Amino acid sequence: MPSGEPGDDAGGPRPVNGRRSELTLTVNGTPHTVILDHRTTVLDLLREHLGLTGAKKGCDHGQCGACTVLVDGRRANSCLLLAVAHDGRRVTTIEGLADGDRLHPLQEAFLDRDALQCGYCTPGQICSALGVLAEAAAGFPSHVTPHTARSGAPVALTADEIRERMSGNLCRCGAYPRIVEAVADAAGVPDVRAEVGGA
Repeated sequence: MPSGEPGDDAGGPRPVNGRRSELTLTVNGTPHTVILDHRTTVLDLLREHLGLTGAKKGCDHGQCGACTVLVDGRRANSCLLLAVAHDGRRVTTIEGLADGDRLHPLQEAFLDRDALQCGYCTPGQICSALGVLAEAAAGFPSHVTPHTARSGAPVALTADEIRERMSGNLCRCGAYPRIVEAVADAAGVPDVRAEVGGA
């Protein structure tokens, strides 16, 4: 790790005592050095220590996706990640996607498609969707990607691909058709309303 990067002075978390360590994570572009109990999750760090409440604590078992954030650009359930194991990592939350007052294109698409009702799952849905777009562009296949697809080539995001890739994010309000449409809009995919049964 180059000099000056978070965590480079000791090569990892610095023990304070047998239960706590000092670590640095860059969250939404800002380095944060904190002393945490080793049992603290990234989700609890974000919500309880940094005041970033966009990522929600839903099931607290990695099954609902409400806590999804991006860690070094890859989506992850923050309720399952121990903060002490992520010293030096870069975390992006829903709060870090907008550019000032200008919303991220995925946020705009969710608003345009009315892809939310109560909004509880929406931050995790949007962070997960950002991960989906990057994974498909990088050629990572999903369970529904045709076996004939060229290895490593970008994967076309059909409604089925989007549904499969977003399946780890639950929505109790049932806004799934609109969520698929919003992700397709952000991906620049032609209208998928017929595929998702929209009007």
